[in-house]
Amino acid sequence: MIRYALACDADHEFEGWFAASSDFDEQQAQGLIECPVCASKAVRKQIMAPAVAGTRKKGPALTPAQQAQNQTMMMEAMGRIRRHVEENFDDVGDTFAREARAIHEGRSEDRGIYGQATPAEVRDLVEDGVPVAPLPPEPAKKPKLN
Repeated sequence: MIRYALACDADHEFEGWFAASSDFDEQQAQGLIECPVCASKAVRKQIMAPAVAGTRKKGPALTPAQQAQNQTMMMEAMGRIRRHVEENFDDVGDTFAREARAIHEGRSEDRGIYGQATPAEVRDLVEDGVPVAPLPPEPAKKPKLN
């Protein structure tokens, strides 16, 4: 499929999809293409950048040691984020959804909070424009040695 940016003689802009590049010319010659706004049949192609699917050069594959190092660094960064939240935000427990909504609506003090919410509560908050984000998981506990 080929997508063309089109415009009519009244400068209404729209797009059209064609199976082949020759299909536009054939359909235009038969008077089958018209502006969806004003029904003008004086439609022309507009200049547009081609959508070319290119290949991106990928860097060299990481070695298993590099992958492990990257994973360790990511886990450490997530742990720092979690510690920062736990040290600086209020833990509101399972009232998180209610308190986040109250803050968003101005019914409660504007402050950073964290706690627990069900997937349905989170979905409702997001749909209502309440800014929420998941807290990174707790780091894995290291086994105690004898």
